[in-house]
Amino acid sequence: MRWLRARHGLAPAAVVVVLTAIAAGVADRVDVPPELHVHGGFVDLSVYRYGGRLVLDGLPLYGTRDPATNLRFTYPPFAAVAMVPLALLPGWLVTALWTGASVAALTGVIVVAARALNRPVTGWPLAVLTAGALALEPVWQNLTFGQINLLLMLALLYDVVHPERRWSGWLVGIAAGIKLTPLVFILLLVLAGQRRAAGRALLAFAGTIAVGFAVAPGPAWTYWTDGLFSAGRVGPPDMAHNQSVFGELTRLLDGVPANRLWLAVAGPIALAVVVLGTVWWRRGDRVLGAGFAALAMLLASPVSWSHHWVWAAPIGLALWTYSRWAAALWTLLFASRMFVWVPWRHREVYGWGPAEHLLGNAYLLATLSLCLWAVVVLTRRTAPPLESSAGDEPLTDSPRVAGS
Repeated sequence: MRWLRARHGLAPAAVVVVLTAIAAGVADRVDVPPELHVHGGFVDLSVYRYGGRLVLDGLPLYGTRDPATNLRFTYPPFAAVAMVPLALLPGWLVTALWTGASVAALTGVIVVAARALNRPVTGWPLAVLTAGALALEPVWQNLTFGQINLLLMLALLYDVVHPERRWSGWLVGIAAGIKLTPLVFILLLVLAGQRRAAGRALLAFAGTIAVGFAVAPGPAWTYWTDGLFSAGRVGPPDMAHNQSVFGELTRLLDGVPANRLWLAVAGPIALAVVVLGTVWWRRGDRVLGAGFAALAMLLASPVSWSHHWVWAAPIGLALWTYSRWAAALWTLLFASRMFVWVPWRHREVYGWGPAEHLLGNAYLLATLSLCLWAVVVLTRRTAPPLESSAGDEPLTDSPRVAGS
């Protein structure tokens, strides 16, 4: 009977998934006047399909641009291999399915995070949380651009929250093979003492590299030897949408910083945040621990567009268990999109004043503030490790689901 209860508990959230998928499919089919465009046009999804088509046709991955968007495919060759099925279906259908899968992944993240926090959620509360999370700027931007971040987030969170399981680590390695930056989570697993899971992750990552060379040897050689560390290959790094340390250094210096300077600044910051995440992971909060690893990943990456910051959702859930004010402020900031309240386009950011840097680096500064809060909490020891409690009431509209 458990599967029946689980299905009943997920049904309201499934309505949100289906409605969003239908809306995305319709939006992809309807011609909207340019002045009414309020979405990203699913441009990244178009590039993913283009990468899959290039693999099917045996063409170079990195020498051309997608005719529909004029954008390059920038992920590792394994990612293009994984995108091959997208190239075989009509565009509107791919958009609907991809959007539905992304929203379903968001629901999955909420379920995994809530259970790990000993606050299981199901039924209509789960649907409300899923719909509410769509208001976060990184989430809706991820959907309108057709990005992969929500899918990767679910894979990473599930593996990091459950590293003792037999196959844990494989999802982390595969995610890293698609987008590289999840390699940070392998470091988290090592520091957390989960060396078997970390080993499986490394093995899976090596397997993705091998698949890339086996299917597309030429593009694989090009990717791993040329342009891997060129931030400009994915767009102007100075734009305010890039909320990484590299982006802020570019805006501060009115030009792209030397790699040595970037590594000297971003490296220690990211490492400190991973260590902080390890401490929280070991003390019992694996959701917030994983969240800090994700934040370290976003800080260290040369380019972390705003739609990469989808980890704001599970971090907000974790914060709710400690301080509802902190969770509310965190959520409000990531819903406000305040980095576009100032001149934000390429080269418009040069010459920013203090107030503009404050607003224009909202995600970056929120992350540093969160880290400071986490250190203070650990120092004062005001929040005990998370433990199961008979008094914890699950968020559900059906009491029977609580034990499922």
